[in-house]
Amino acid sequence: MNWDVFITCAVTGAGDSTARSDQVPVTPAEIAAAAIEAAREGAAVAHIHVRDPATGKGVRDTALYREVVARVRESGVDVVLNLTAGMGGDLVFGPVEQPLPPNPAGTDMAGAEERLAHVSELLPEICTLDCGSMNFAAGGDYVMVNTPAMLRAMAARIQRLGVRPELEVFDTGHLVMVREMLRDGLLDDPVLIQLCMGIPYGAPDDPATLGAMVANLPPGAVFSAFSIGRMQLPYVAMAALAGGNVRVGLEDNLYLSRGVLATNGALVARAATILQAMGARILGPEDVRAKLKLAKRG
Repeated sequence: MNWDVFITCAVTGAGDSTARSDQVPVTPAEIAAAAIEAAREGAAVAHIHVRDPATGKGVRDTALYREVVARVRESGVDVVLNLTAGMGGDLVFGPVEQPLPPNPAGTDMAGAEERLAHVSELLPEICTLDCGSMNFAAGGDYVMVNTPAMLRAMAARIQRLGVRPELEVFDTGHLVMVREMLRDGLLDDPVLIQLCMGIPYGAPDDPATLGAMVANLPPGAVFSAFSIGRMQLPYVAMAALAGGNVRVGLEDNLYLSRGVLATNGALVARAATILQAMGARILGPEDVRAKLKLAKRG
């Protein structure tokens, strides 16, 4: 059991969720407001994607990140900013008899520097690094592509920037990549890992699989764990019991209870209630900076 837990709120993501909930923030102002709301309810970390304000689709646009970060930093509300670097590895194949060329609808492949352009400019305290490739989105031909060479190049760049990578681990094999990057000196202590459970074609979210993932973490790693959909809130307790920290938010789950659409603030408040009922102390942003050896930005 982890008795000192921090909460991360993943406020919007990049998935096609805006049509299913009007609570998903889209514009930079809405995304910043969601991060601030989450912080006020107890989230120490805000995990941020940006979306095209006209279409609602996830994009890689430094100008949009710049506006979100500025709004949060100028709000006077303290929260650790965690910007995604996962965009730019999306490959959608053509039909099974002619997989190449890739389908331009949904394919977004970029080099390491381009994927990190917003991180290089804005210098958040944390950015994500997806630690492997995998089939993604049940029933489609979308592959999340993160080759070992790409990951090493991105990890080296993040290290030079002085940003802490949050290593996104979707299956046990991704931990092999983590260990290799650690061996090669590409990751500084403490290593920060996010166990992403229950995503189709990745690790299932049953307790035995989570236990196996935790047992294979590098010594001394700080980790969080989450699941998606209806398992997001049960995983608040599961992650803390497994010794980890917690992630909630509209990136991964749209509902507070059956038929009741959530807000980011409501999900964080519910997570805080669960943790406090278990006797855990909820860490604030300054606690997280000390734990992860982060220098406050902005």
